[in-house]
Amino acid sequence: MMEIWKKLQTRFDAIGERPILALFEDKARAEDFCIQTQHMRFDYSKTNIDGDTRTDLIALAKAADVASKRDAMFSGQKINETEGRAVLHTALRSRDEAPVLVEGHDVMPAIRRTLQRMAAFADHIRDSDITDIVNIGIGGSDLGPAMAVAALAPYHDGPCCHFVSNVDGAHIAETLRGLDAKTTLVIVASKTFTTIETMTNARTARAWMVDHGGDPATQFAALSTAEEKTAAFGINPDQVFGFEDWVGGRYSVWGPIGLSLMIAIGPRGFEAFLDGGNAMDRHFCAADPLENMPMMLALVGIWHNQICGYATRAVLPYDERLSLLPDYLQQLEMESNGKRVKMDGSAVDRHTGPVVWGAAGTNGQHAFYQLIHQGTRVIPCEFMVAANGHEPELAHHHHLLIANCLAQSEALMQGRSLIQARKIMADQGLTGNELERQAQHRVFPGNRPSTTLVYERLDPFTLGQIIALYEHRTFVEGVILGINSYDQWGVELGKELATSLQPVVDGTQSTEGKDSSTASLVDYLIKHRD
Repeated sequence: MMEIWKKLQTRFDAIGERPILALFEDKARAEDFCIQTQHMRFDYSKTNIDGDTRTDLIALAKAADVASKRDAMFSGQKINETEGRAVLHTALRSRDEAPVLVEGHDVMPAIRRTLQRMAAFADHIRDSDITDIVNIGIGGSDLGPAMAVAALAPYHDGPCCHFVSNVDGAHIAETLRGLDAKTTLVIVASKTFTTIETMTNARTARAWMVDHGGDPATQFAALSTAEEKTAAFGINPDQVFGFEDWVGGRYSVWGPIGLSLMIAIGPRGFEAFLDGGNAMDRHFCAADPLENMPMMLALVGIWHNQICGYATRAVLPYDERLSLLPDYLQQLEMESNGKRVKMDGSAVDRHTGPVVWGAAGTNGQHAFYQLIHQGTRVIPCEFMVAANGHEPELAHHHHLLIANCLAQSEALMQGRSLIQARKIMADQGLTGNELERQAQHRVFPGNRPSTTLVYERLDPFTLGQIIALYEHRTFVEGVILGINSYDQWGVELGKELATSLQPVVDGTQSTEGKDSSTASLVDYLIKHRD
């Protein structure tokens, strides 16, 4: 495998400055460097990957044994080796009758029962006087459902959904302000029912409901496996929905964590969402690497980050309702692949996950695209756009949106030369040194890579496909890097220290033993506290 890494690095060293535009002398490139499924088209032709490079990248995936590790994941083997767990979020969206075994036990009957219970509860809430849902969670218990609910707003025909995650009191206070406690359902999402931020917000919400005439006994639900703790909190067992430890938080929107989404769009809409994810699963398992969308998306990412050395990637959905997708993918990719050791505990010999960031277009064009186009660092961009919007009466808006999306990827690739910039300035009447000075400011280096994902319309099925696509992309990159994409020990230390610091911040313990910076900051905060 090391030889393939070296071969790819040698390729980049040889072609790094080659104009991407020159690759389009091959008239078939646009079709050869894209993958199309029934509902989506992924175009990676505006990258510096040529046929030979692609062959080597596919060889890298083969050497990493991606296919067999993929099959191990889907079959319920414990591929999360550091925690000794299977990784089966895919089972939550399985639409097949085939069993999925974990330690010899078929998990599918329990998954179907939970889905049926969720559907019955969702229908009950949708038919009741409940007007608002407040989902209290953090991380995967918040980002997934919040993103999906926002993305599928045109399909909402249930109560209005609100999401609280930050332990900052402003978040829960602003969310509850203006809601009617008598017609609000609070969903507390915490697998262990001990997550300090979530439980702090849950207790505040319960006190608010009691103070304003609501009934926590009937207006609270829990997404948790800790039945004793949910019972002690006063939540009716019929309104508690658990999920197994083989479902990681950032992969959990497909099950009980997606209850708020199911209530918003209805059980049938939620099933269409599951169908989309399952369709991408089947594609991922069946398609040859060259026609495999998650595989090629991952290999493009490996090329840009590990080979080209581009440290970040920008996710740029030209779809306002996907404005939370970059945040969602930050957790999915950076928590999954932000590791420094391999599965066996040895140090990784190259950089792992990139920094993932972005925003919805066209807003981003007036914020950070300046850096993308003319900055000194190359930032691979991942554009997304729908063929159709949900507002036919505003079709001209959508046409302009598409034009902007496609223009940005074209501009990143083509750039603008100094000769072209000089002509623009000359046409404006400038001459001499001033013409040269102004022209320099209007040069675009170009040759900056991007991919584009096009889909027909952002509906539940399509959203399911997109999320599953990026889940599998994350998996493939992790396998190639030899790391465990399914643990997250990196979040533990800060949480442990926060727990020990709380009594110090409260003023009930001294700062003795703390470093001088932390101690002085605590002293300042206490001194200036009201």
